[in-house]
Amino acid sequence: MSEINIQNAIRIALSESGIVIRMNTGLFKTATGAIIKQGIKGLPDLLWVGPDGRTAWLEVKTPKGRASDEQKRFISKLQSMGHTAGIARSVEDALRLIGNGEQGWILKD
Repeated sequence: MSEINIQNAIRIALSESGIVIRMNTGLFKTATGAIIKQGIKGLPDLLWVGPDGRTAWLEVKTPKGRASDEQKRFISKLQSMGHTAGIARSVEDALRLIGNGEQGWILKD
């Protein structure tokens, strides 16, 4: 399954228990061909906000995908600030991440 398919499945599953925000970063080409740079390097793919106000930041990867150094640093920074953040390779990973609720918990990369 591709990363975008995993991400879409996670977005659907997590939307049942909160709000899911897709964080777009990278280079994009407009209809006129202009290149636009958007976002912050390393920003996780998804932000989940639960009904109780808890948040979780999820970097979505395929089973063989690896987080970049920037992504790892961003996740570590979020964790150091008390946020739940980690790598999700499946819907099950994402559900464990938001269900855990422990500060600084991360799925293994």
